[in-house]
Amino acid sequence: MGFRMGIVGLPNVGKSTLFNALTRTAAAQAANFPFCTIEPNVGEVNVPDRRLDTLAGIAGSKQIIPARMTFVDIAGLVKGASQGEGLGNQFLANIRETDAIAHVLRCFEDGDITHVEGRVDPVADAEVIETELMLADLESIEKRRANLVRKLKGNDKEAQQQDRLLAAAQAVLEDGKPARTVEVDAEDLKAWKMLQLLTSKPVLFVCNVNEEDAAKGNAFSAAVEKMAAEQGAGTVLISARIEEEISQLEAEEAEMFLGEMGLDEAGLDRLIRAGYELLHLETYFTVGPKEARAWTIRQGTMAPQAAGVIHGDFEKGFIRAETIAYDDYVTCNGEGGAKEAGKMRAEGKAYQVKDGDVLHFLFNT
Repeated sequence: MGFRMGIVGLPNVGKSTLFNALTRTAAAQAANFPFCTIEPNVGEVNVPDRRLDTLAGIAGSKQIIPARMTFVDIAGLVKGASQGEGLGNQFLANIRETDAIAHVLRCFEDGDITHVEGRVDPVADAEVIETELMLADLESIEKRRANLVRKLKGNDKEAQQQDRLLAAAQAVLEDGKPARTVEVDAEDLKAWKMLQLLTSKPVLFVCNVNEEDAAKGNAFSAAVEKMAAEQGAGTVLISARIEEEISQLEAEEAEMFLGEMGLDEAGLDRLIRAGYELLHLETYFTVGPKEARAWTIRQGTMAPQAAGVIHGDFEKGFIRAETIAYDDYVTCNGEGGAKEAGKMRAEGKAYQVKDGDVLHFLFNT
């Protein structure tokens, strides 16, 4: 299981440039005019994880298969998108299909790149997008609640739950707050997710800065960080142009280039890590001579459900999981050494998988 992150923002903030860099393709045409991205570009990327290379080296794995993450480059929103301005309705529908939203904000001055509003103000840009998503949610909620009236009269329990959750979302939206600020009880989480409200999705603000500001940011990105802190949201500092250059280089050259720019890692690594934290995801590994592979699960996943990520039959016929913590696997130089040192454990259905676990599942067919 990976996740889909929608890249959104006003036109000409660097979304498509960032998408091209992240997916190492030129699938999204980066051009200096609004709506150059009409259909959402979808790109899958490997999730960088040095632990996987280490495990493969110890096991002598012939193949390395990283976890995957999907980016969806969604065309630029404009003021009035909720009413169909620009290509608004289509774009809003594309956002509904994502797990999280990355708001790309222009945090750079450049007279050669036109801003749709004629100014550089990333906080105002974020407010424009948030407002359009909130307005779209309100319109959707009003229609849905109207359609539930007949079922509510018949005391339909599912309809009552939906209406209760929609009413809670409507209340916060009318108060000028996004739906993600609603406190949802555990028993309502599944129904809440099914509502697919745009503003219920986790948000990450991506500050797109010039090359010279990539390491420490600038006044624009500082303003975004302040806004994000007030909302309890995360931020990532990225120079889309640097990422684009790095994407064309070999690994060693890219590392040297990053060092020259005063950066410890590529923006892709930071963005994925922030996305993982945003959605409470973690990684476990399966390792052997044939392949070393990373699998993505949600934090708190139990062993049978983790097995089910590989194949449904693994979950249905789950017997136990042979488990070695990553550090123990490395310290003991592999599975054999871990067994000898007593570091391999047999875990049952009640085991909660930990990030970095090396697992081997036993199951009935």
